[in-house]
Amino acid sequence: MPASEFQKRAFYFLLSAGIVTVILLSTRMIEGWAYDFLLPQFGLKLLEGGKLATVNEMQPSMMEETTFGLLENVLHVVRILLWMALVIIVVRFLGFLVLKTLLRASSQSEIASLLKSVFSIIIYIVAFFVIFQSQYPNVQLAPLFTGSAILGIVVGLALQDTLGNLFSGIALQADQPFQVGDVISLTGRGTGVVESVSWRGVKIRTFQNKLLVISNAVLGKETIEVASKGNLNARVVTFSTVYSNSPAKTIQTIRDAVRQVENVSSKVRPVVRIRNLGESGLEWEIKYWIEDYAKYNDTDALIRQRLWYSFVREKIEFAYPTRTLHVETKPQEAAFEDRMNTISERLARISIFAPLSEEETDRLASTARIRVYAPGEPIVRAGQEGNSMFVITRGSVKIQIPDGVAPKTINELHENDFFGEMSLLTGQPRTASVVASEETEVLQIRKAAIKPLFEANPQLVAAISNMVEKRRELLKQSGEISVEADKGENRGLINSIRKFFGLSTN
Repeated sequence: MPASEFQKRAFYFLLSAGIVTVILLSTRMIEGWAYDFLLPQFGLKLLEGGKLATVNEMQPSMMEETTFGLLENVLHVVRILLWMALVIIVVRFLGFLVLKTLLRASSQSEIASLLKSVFSIIIYIVAFFVIFQSQYPNVQLAPLFTGSAILGIVVGLALQDTLGNLFSGIALQADQPFQVGDVISLTGRGTGVVESVSWRGVKIRTFQNKLLVISNAVLGKETIEVASKGNLNARVVTFSTVYSNSPAKTIQTIRDAVRQVENVSSKVRPVVRIRNLGESGLEWEIKYWIEDYAKYNDTDALIRQRLWYSFVREKIEFAYPTRTLHVETKPQEAAFEDRMNTISERLARISIFAPLSEEETDRLASTARIRVYAPGEPIVRAGQEGNSMFVITRGSVKIQIPDGVAPKTINELHENDFFGEMSLLTGQPRTASVVASEETEVLQIRKAAIKPLFEANPQLVAAISNMVEKRRELLKQSGEISVEADKGENRGLINSIRKFFGLSTN
């Protein structure tokens, strides 16, 4: 605690305690003066047991007894008041010291203050009865308590709500479900920041700047949602985008926008995920962690604002309820021809399709299927039966083989690379898994597409078989496949192709 505050408190404590002590000692002197000086003046003396008598052992008059009895009672009452004042001064100073010590060791100031008040009241009550008994030793307090039982019941019923608040406040403070500065939400009552906690109730400042006061007795029966000020609390923001937008691009755009928003914690990575395939579009949710939860409304609004600007820049559209009328029109031949030409050009650059004529390449392109895969999505899995191959037209993939618990990446393929040719030509199981590294578009060429070419031109089997063997020789030299893994695969490749496609082996 600050030295100046302690010195000030100590000075006032010593000054007030000293004054009360001096006055208390003065009452003893006044009482001694009354017995030693006033009584002889009236011809009285004090007998054993505190009784008055005249000097000649006669009974004093009623007026004399009343006068000195009143003086004695006044002195006793003054002493009781002075002793209680001294007790209050000492208890308050000790309470100040204890409270400050607890506040240094803990941030739970409310429970310390509340317990200080409760214990102070108990000490005052006990001290009063002890002091009262010392001044009036002949007065029996037991009959007083017995006679006041009915009064106590009446008072207890009258103070039922007050006592309920007190004990509920003690229970809440002992459990410490929330502290000053925390954001709490009460069902049907509102949300706000805790401003103070006392023995009577809790004051909450709502986000409309209104003060909500709830008694402890009522609060103890409520379901309370607490967002602690010293904790990273999560928030969820939802929105929708149209189905034509790329999910991978949308996720990256959202993360870049959310990371730059003030009050969003950099300690935890925001979670962006599709929560539903909605009627009007993809329904998204952003889960982020906030540093100051009391500002969650402003932070949510700022995130929505940043998303709007980011989506406009990246040409991503928000979804909203619409009704689309599709009118069937004649397909645009030019666009179809352009797409087929592009696919044919890609297939012509593939080494194993080099023996194909231009017409055969076009026929193969017309049956190729375009497939799009998400980042991390498997395209083929090791050990699966296969009858197709793939040509990468956009993106990249990882070639992985099993290696204990986690798969091992042995190669990466990019645009215009291809994989799965052995499964297409021989139907053998996949020797490795292929996983998209990013959003990847591939052309899938199936057995049903190439079989008519083999049937129409049997010489293609030998030509393509030679191209496959040359490709595998290059892969063995580069170390991408081992000699042991390739043993027996070249042997009888032509016969394997003919058998798989049901062609004559002659």
